[in-house]
Amino acid sequence: MSLNVAVQMDPIERINITGDSSFAMMLEAQARGHKLFYYTPDKLSMRDGQVTATIQHVTVQDVKGAHFELGEPVRRDLQDMDVVLLRQDPPFDLGYITTTHILERIHPKTLVVNNPAQVRNAPEKIFVLEFPDLMPATLITRDKDEIEAFRAEHGEIVMKPLYGNGGAAVFKVGVKDPNFGSLFDLFSVTFREPWVVQRFLPQVSEGDKRIILVDGVPMGAVNRVPAANDIRSNMVRGGAAETTQLSDREREICDRIGPSLKAMGLIFVGIDVIAGNLTEINVTSPTGLRAIKRLGGPDLAVSLWECIEDKVAG
Repeated sequence: MSLNVAVQMDPIERINITGDSSFAMMLEAQARGHKLFYYTPDKLSMRDGQVTATIQHVTVQDVKGAHFELGEPVRRDLQDMDVVLLRQDPPFDLGYITTTHILERIHPKTLVVNNPAQVRNAPEKIFVLEFPDLMPATLITRDKDEIEAFRAEHGEIVMKPLYGNGGAAVFKVGVKDPNFGSLFDLFSVTFREPWVVQRFLPQVSEGDKRIILVDGVPMGAVNRVPAANDIRSNMVRGGAAETTQLSDREREICDRIGPSLKAMGLIFVGIDVIAGNLTEINVTSPTGLRAIKRLGGPDLAVSLWECIEDKVAG
């Protein structure tokens, strides 16, 4: 079965192919004989209910500096596609939300991965709150008194933007941290939305595990260990990838959330777990495929395409 696959993503010339999961999915799609098309979110349009994009045929190869070749731009109705991969990175702002509204018009006749309505309804740092018993103590607010009371109760805390990604603007705040007032002022000016405030988990020094679920089933994982003098384990922030296995607690977490992910049409999901605590459910543009494969784990791009092909055929 040969599929027409459009990939909505960030500019392809800027990606780091060593760790980019979108690129891994494109390589596997091409190897399976699917025809690939590429466009950036600004090329997406809707007129009188018809969803179109200026797309380019793309071929990819796993060669740094020469990883893609594009055809001529053509305006196409996205209902002509069998699959659209919704793969641009956050921030999960109004621009991102608008693309989910537009792509919702073609799904599921054209299978959008992940389901755009559920991507919109399940931002990573809010959807996870559906499972509070699996999480560290967490507060969503921009009220200074609430944060102060939370810090007094839990001691060291982490503050981060509600719609951030990649470990950007994540801060650890101590019990009597003299920088808290200035940090609060900075967040107040920089971010209009509330922030995430969580009890700090010192075990993060041992790693923040990224677990990939395909259609609600855990299929592979990588442990991300922060660099020295940093609490952020994201590999784009210097975190080191290590092989890992799932613990009983982590399997329990996956068993709890997996049915919800499947029912919502969230086919490709990456969850983050620190010391048995679920901290995020990433549904917008999860990563980790290349690191897992590079460390000797399964090629989850294969698992994803097997799942997508089954859904298109079914």
